Amino acid sequence: MPDTLLFHKAFYHSNSREWVVFIHGAGGSSSIWFKQLKAYRQQFNVLLVDLRGHGRSAEKLTSQHRDAYTFRSVSDDVLSVMDELKITCAHIVAMSLGTLIAHTLAQHWPQRVKSMVLGGAILSLDCRTRCLIHLGDSLKNIVPYMWLYRLFAYIVMPTSRQQESRRLFIREAKKLCQSEFKRWFRLALNVNPMMARYQENMNPVPTLYVMGDKDYLFLAPVKAWVRDHSLSALVEIGDCGHVCNIENAQMFNRHSIEFIAQQSQTG
Repeated sequence: MPDTLLFHKAFYHSNSREWVVFIHGAGGSSSIWFKQLKAYRQQFNVLLVDLRGHGRSAEKLTSQHRDAYTFRSVSDDVLSVMDELKITCAHIVAMSLGTLIAHTLAQHWPQRVKSMVLGGAILSLDCRTRCLIHLGDSLKNIVPYMWLYRLFAYIVMPTSRQQESRRLFIREAKKLCQSEFKRWFRLALNVNPMMARYQENMNPVPTLYVMGDKDYLFLAPVKAWVRDHSLSALVEIGDCGHVCNIENAQMFNRHSIEFIAQQSQTG
């Protein structure tokens, strides 16, 4: 495996020609998909990747990965893995900040994206969230980064039902070094202007948004977006928060796999 490639693992299906690429969020790793892997492998070829600085890709940092941190360059990392495995087109399943990478792929390389399933999708940051990010940005050189990450984990996943998700993300975030955390933190500051540009001229990729009905930070913008875009659909999972693929894996898997299977037939 070339040193410049992200750490990845591919699972091949004996009959299916459809590929699903899983993209985790900031501070996580491909391990967040442990409740999806078995169900998806029964129907599709599956590719798991650890984004730069995350999981086992943290061991593979190169000067190329350190120099340019934009959503487009991080998305290009994913494409490089797809190219290596000769995956010409795939269904993208992403969570949280990973949904911004999925949108970037669809915007710049639409021919490579057959459909998207976006869980805990981030389309914009409200005033409260922007203030918290700016506060965190101003403190990132003073306060230990794990303190900041724990704070944000509790803000995004505040309830006792979300304890498993919090613990998983905090555990995975410990694998990030502080310099990597700062780079990803700065990326979050670009969410609103980037998504505003994309939404002005969004490429027509069929998209299913899967959101917890208690995802109070990010659900409202998704509802507004879906109302105005015929190629987008929304499934709300009851009594569920931001990381819905973990909190209610059964519902997430059922709706997402049905959607991908439908897009596989129509594509």
